[in-house]
Amino acid sequence: MYARPRMPDPVRAAAVRAVIIIALTLTQVVIVLLCTLAGSWLALPMAFCSLGSTVVATWAVLDIWITRQAWQQRHGVISTPSSAARRRPLRRQ
Repeated sequence: MYARPRMPDPVRAAAVRAVIIIALTLTQVVIVLLCTLAGSWLALPMAFCSLGSTVVATWAVLDIWITRQAWQQRHGVISTPSSAARRRPLRRQ
């Protein structure tokens, strides 16, 4: 049905984890904005937590890429030379 094959399980798990972390971080940022507009004392501690969550969310996105690269190295990728690649000439002895 789809042209692209399904992602490997570890990569998909990392992607789901990253989406959940990013959604929580964005929710936290909205709460900080609302607390700031309301003048609540909770705005400053929540801002620090949002800063930490941004670092964690960045790592989660990098984790997808790292997991994908590690999976490709462990399980191999069928590589075919591009049309620009040329065969090495045979050495005559």
